[in-house]
Amino acid sequence: MAKKKVIFSFPPALVEEPITYVLIKEYDLQVNILRATVRPRDRGRMVVELKGKKENLDKAFEYLEDAGIQVDTLVQEMRHIPEQCVSCTACVPMCPTKALSVDKTSRELVFDHTKCIICEACIPSCSYGALESQF
Repeated sequence: MAKKKVIFSFPPALVEEPITYVLIKEYDLQVNILRATVRPRDRGRMVVELKGKKENLDKAFEYLEDAGIQVDTLVQEMRHIPEQCVSCTACVPMCPTKALSVDKTSRELVFDHTKCIICEACIPSCSYGALESQF
């Protein structure tokens, strides 16, 4: 099974279209919406993780392109800088996916990038600059 994180950017005319429904129903994909900004009469933007057979992903990307939706591979990632971190844990409650936690033995901050959805909620909580978003 193939997995890909992408960003959908779509024009105002497509904001009310059932894009994710089509991806699920017509292309048999698992769609995990990581972040979205969708407003009527405005451009829409969604960060999604898609899972499914590679051939279904390829067909889905063709459908999206034909529909006028721009698809970009997500190349952004969060970075934890251990040298700057004092494990104050101020960021831990800010993380909605529990990508940030505390090791019960060492009492040090642990960052699990596989759980991170790059919401950036943790960044303002860190006074030490130990969390950053990278492109």
